[in-house]
Amino acid sequence: MHHSFFTLNSSLYMGPPHGEPPLSRTGFVALSVVMALFTGPAIVLNATVIIVSLMHKQLRQPLNYALVNMAAADLGTAMTGGVLSVVNNAQGYFSLGRTGCVMEGFAVSLFGITSLCTVALIAVERMFVICKPLGHMTFQKKHACGGIALSWLWSLTWNIPPLLGWGRYELEGVGTSCAPDWHSREPHHVSYILVYFAVCFALPFAIILISYTKLMWTLHQVSKLTCVEDGAVAKAELRVASMVIIMVLTFLISWMPYAGLSMLVVYNPHVVINPLVATVPVYLAKSSTVYNPIIYIYCNKQFRRYAVPFLLCGKEPWLAEEASEAATMVEMTTNKVSPA
Repeated sequence: MHHSFFTLNSSLYMGPPHGEPPLSRTGFVALSVVMALFTGPAIVLNATVIIVSLMHKQLRQPLNYALVNMAAADLGTAMTGGVLSVVNNAQGYFSLGRTGCVMEGFAVSLFGITSLCTVALIAVERMFVICKPLGHMTFQKKHACGGIALSWLWSLTWNIPPLLGWGRYELEGVGTSCAPDWHSREPHHVSYILVYFAVCFALPFAIILISYTKLMWTLHQVSKLTCVEDGAVAKAELRVASMVIIMVLTFLISWMPYAGLSMLVVYNPHVVINPLVATVPVYLAKSSTVYNPIIYIYCNKQFRRYAVPFLLCGKEPWLAEEASEAATMVEMTTNKVSPA
């Protein structure tokens, strides 16, 4: 049953495979459908964030710039890696040749790491605004634009080396998409992957943990020192805690399997991994393009107020709920003052 396992070989998977493919035809079609279910909503949701930001001046505030930047990066990932994965899986092989593999690997990595860095940027922004580690500094447009520029520059800096010979982009998983080559045993490629993992995964994750830990600690201290009617501070602390937990968990679910499997292959190059098992972490990482906008739109009242009606063609569901609640209150008041 050795054929059920797969060692990447670019010469075999740049066109219709002549030998036995790493996955059945049904398996490839299933992967294509799954990727389409991620890619379609990702394109719609991220495009919505960008469009409503351009339409409504109220959303064009420094604190929202990072959200729009993340939507742009996620949209880029969906339009390149997502769409190409759907097409290539439907065909059952990678159809764009060696040059296409390098271009796709570079584009998806550039957009993906930029999105990852932007998540860290959002964590830092919120920590600075709430915790004020530098005193009462106002978060301005120049700070937001600087952070966004840094996220793109950081991603570009670490994704260009494979184009120049340090590291390389190769097929991954079942051979229908491309990414940095985690499988190479050549020392200069291995060194690139180790540095790439440290600066493009471990570092953003550490920044997210430190920032949100500081944020939670500050809110906890405020809730202890401040007595607010109806426990408003405690409620705010709980709301932020829930948001932080969701964000950290989705980060781990998206990227930890991919990073973990990559480090396993680097640590033990001789390990034999089923191609389908190697593909699942790839799709989990790409799935972040769907729930990133869901989480950040849901956690941001401004975006929610404009994005939901845009998606529902003008309908505003919360207005109906508020009207229903008001009618209920009027009815209860009327019943209370009416004579028995």
